[in-house]
Amino acid sequence: MSTPEIPQSPQPAAQSPMPRPVTPGSQASFGTYGGRPVSFVRRGTRLQGRRQQAWDEHADRWVLDVPRHVANTSVHPDYVFDAEAEFGRKAPLVVEIGSGLGEAVCHAAEENPDKDFLAVEVYTPGLANTLIKIASRGLSNVRVVEANAPEVLATMLPAGSVSEVWVFFPDPWHKSRHHKRRLIQPEFAKLVARVLEPGGLWRVATDWSNYAVHVRNVVAESQDFENLHHGERSGPESPLTKVWESGVESVVGGAPVKEGRAPVSTEHTGPNEGVDHVGGWAPRFDGRIRTSFETKAHEAGRMIFDLCYRKV
Repeated sequence: MSTPEIPQSPQPAAQSPMPRPVTPGSQASFGTYGGRPVSFVRRGTRLQGRRQQAWDEHADRWVLDVPRHVANTSVHPDYVFDAEAEFGRKAPLVVEIGSGLGEAVCHAAEENPDKDFLAVEVYTPGLANTLIKIASRGLSNVRVVEANAPEVLATMLPAGSVSEVWVFFPDPWHKSRHHKRRLIQPEFAKLVARVLEPGGLWRVATDWSNYAVHVRNVVAESQDFENLHHGERSGPESPLTKVWESGVESVVGGAPVKEGRAPVSTEHTGPNEGVDHVGGWAPRFDGRIRTSFETKAHEAGRMIFDLCYRKV
């Protein structure tokens, strides 16, 4: 006699993991986390030697301990930076996006003790170098944060709380298909406008004409900014005209372009592209120290483009 089969309960369907919430206004909300392009390249996080020692000794004091969200360089939307509480005073706040090794921000902090500075960077060794400079110079008016810039501007900094935003020598992303990865885009300009106080300044510098034209075009479309040097340095005096005439960007980093290969920067550069009648280039910002990065650009023969905008 056969044993009757016992009906088996249906197995529950496999549950998909709950999607993680996304910070409004963050890089993730623009679709750029999770394997998609991001506006920065995180080149490394390992610390050794003096950098590790500086991090161990000074991170608790000068590195902002921000709650994370979505990724380890993101900022939770509930976290808001209180500059007055952090620095123990009320002073103009200058924010440098992409502070690198901290050369510019630490020099400026030393020269301007009446201002406070926030260095935003995702390159951990660069932040460690910044800590070394802060300690060696005895600076009390600099803090650093390891975070993705759009989220810092979207939620971490209170609206209208910043006197100046600096973006010096951002990654140019030369190839046309990579232009969408450039940090300065219309959405980024809105975020800069959000944190700047009325009359606050946005300073940009780049050593590539392609990116300089890109920035000029992006911000010209914004209703939030006015170019403090509208129409200036146009025609023969324009650095763009000089780049076009010289063809200097047909050599990359001082090295000739390989035979059969196109120059890295081709869309807005070349030896015979006429005259720049638009202008709008600012004089070199005298508050920006000539860093090792900028020195290399000069040694390669590239021009430096400065732009300065005021929040209206």
